[in-house]
Amino acid sequence: MKRIAIPIKEGKLSEYFGQCGYYEIFEIENNSIQANTLEVPPVKDIDKLPDWIVSQGITDVIAHKIDKSVISLFSKLKVNLFIGIPINTTNILVDDCLNGQLKSDFKIIKGITG
Repeated sequence: MKRIAIPIKEGKLSEYFGQCGYYEIFEIENNSIQANTLEVPPVKDIDKLPDWIVSQGITDVIAHKIDKSVISLFSKLKVNLFIGIPINTTNILVDDCLNGQLKSDFKIIKGITG
């Protein structure tokens, strides 16, 4: 089973990872959504979010902008990141992921492009 987390602000993908109101988590099996939940992480420190993500069984994270330091934390924890994803609704983003249409744009990483 795959679990995808999307940081949400005002009903869409948050511009900055870690600066969102909550995360929408989708459970995917056999390439279809089995369930989705809304979760507010108990941690506020962005450097602690990757550990919380892993504790929730998340395998993939969809983000728009993200700090370079956080990318390395996710890499160490073996969580797949989709970075630089255009801001959109979760349904469109998950559909794109399931259809193999979600592609990272690494130029959007916070700290590289400013």
